[in-house]
Amino acid sequence: MSTLLIVHHTPSPYCQAMFEAVISGATDPEIEGVDVVRRAALSVSASDFLDADGYVLGSPANLGYISGALKHAFDVCYYQILDSTRGRPFGLYLHGNEGTEGAERAVDAITTGLGWSKAAEYITVSGKPEKSDLERCWELGATVAAQLMA
Repeated sequence: MSTLLIVHHTPSPYCQAMFEAVISGATDPEIEGVDVVRRAALSVSASDFLDADGYVLGSPANLGYISGALKHAFDVCYYQILDSTRGRPFGLYLHGNEGTEGAERAVDAITTGLGWSKAAEYITVSGKPEKSDLERCWELGATVAAQLMA
């Protein structure tokens, strides 16, 4: 069985709605053989990353950057996972009330350093997520999970 790790910082109802849509897509009944593990960014460990076969990252874009919680997750795990997670697929969803470009650049830099493979286009939402935004979040979860099916 493969494992999809969803690392998220979910401080608002909008981030929560996006997170739930990602979970729903990743756990769709048509996706078989993939265990979906959810970890809050402040509680994720290097072992969680090492035990997973792919990742979805979720964060608000605070002041144009990823949340401090998601940054902290990588700060405490980066070197422990650096050589062991190369080539693994990942996806990203961001919620921002301002621009998300800085947050996207940060994730690009971190995941490039780790050697992860972008599995789907990033989902970025400003303001209240619309139905179409949540559908894209669902597709993100399903896409990354489907890539892990044995």
